[in-house]
Amino acid sequence: MPEPQLLEPVGDRKNCYSVPTTNHRNLEPCGIQRKVQLRYSRQPGNSSALRSHSNNAADGPIVGLSERVYESTKLAALFDVLVDQGCPAGEILGNVNLTADEVHSPKSRISLAELMAACKNAIRLSSDPHLPYRIGTSIHISAYGMYGFAILCCPDFRKATAFAELYHALAAPLATIEFTEEKEFASWVIEPNARAAADPKIYRFLTEMQIGIHISLMRDVMGAAFTPDRISLAYPKSHDFGLPVDQIGCPVSFASRTNQILFRSAWLDQAANLGNKTTYPAVVALCDDLLNDLTSRIGIAGEIRAHLLRNITTPPTLAAIAKLLEVSDRSLRRQLREQGISFRGLLDELRMQIALKYLRTTRLANEDIALALGFSDAANFRRAFRRWTNKSPSEIRTK
Repeated sequence: MPEPQLLEPVGDRKNCYSVPTTNHRNLEPCGIQRKVQLRYSRQPGNSSALRSHSNNAADGPIVGLSERVYESTKLAALFDVLVDQGCPAGEILGNVNLTADEVHSPKSRISLAELMAACKNAIRLSSDPHLPYRIGTSIHISAYGMYGFAILCCPDFRKATAFAELYHALAAPLATIEFTEEKEFASWVIEPNARAAADPKIYRFLTEMQIGIHISLMRDVMGAAFTPDRISLAYPKSHDFGLPVDQIGCPVSFASRTNQILFRSAWLDQAANLGNKTTYPAVVALCDDLLNDLTSRIGIAGEIRAHLLRNITTPPTLAAIAKLLEVSDRSLRRQLREQGISFRGLLDELRMQIALKYLRTTRLANEDIALALGFSDAANFRRAFRRWTNKSPSEIRTK
């Protein structure tokens, strides 16, 4: 068998894109007149497996960090692991607006900010050297409700990976996931929520928890024998916590270009014994309903984010968006107040997330990022960035 190779750009394939328009799914603006070359990016949308899914998931809901719209699946897993280790329930749930009795309730809803707060609590409370991976592998396909059932019903494993990526918004995503396949190897690339880039420990925690989730789910779907060929991490090795190589069964490398799970494509060629071609479309339709419900719970803020992201370089005014939404300025302001959100706050939140992603994953100069986000110069961008994060752009780049 050939040695596994990390998936790299082929030939002259380059991801050069500009900055006025934006890809909603990954919060990536496109468009400066002088193009800037970014790190190679895979194109999962080109996969034939994706074309069989509903188009309703393609432009998934754009959710703010503080919007309490997600089920508490991941929080419950974290809570249970820490309680088993003897950690006090109240401290585990610090800055999370749920009681211990509400953690496992199907009616409970949390925000990504609350989930990240619980992760910070976990780092502080536990000395377990494999804690994030342990939490991730405690989550099984059955914990994800209809999303998990749909993955099990996929008629083949390539459709299962495509579905998992396309409908990831249903899983309280603390990281973006991208699947690609090339020759004899397939890969999942994981990039934690842009907000995590401001805290190296949280970035590592979320990466390793997501790797644990991925391995757990792939073993649920493909069989307990599933083993990756290599895991690469985009940060140096640390001594507080890390991945258990003996449990994963493959080498782990550090200071790589991306966080990547690499495995042989042959795993995807196996028969999906639980797949069902009749049930699968019906379950996908139910997942579309869940996405629609998620969108409705986000409310007007989600619609405004979508309009802002279409041209973050020269963002539309509140009045312009009100006209697009066919409501008055006053009505739009009132709806935002009812959600406890301001128009300026939404714009700042999006700019901050995009800036953190660029600083963490590209070599773009501050001047280019400033231009991409609609700032007149790098100095104004640096001041705004410090106001958002209490850090300078250079502090993020060096972590």
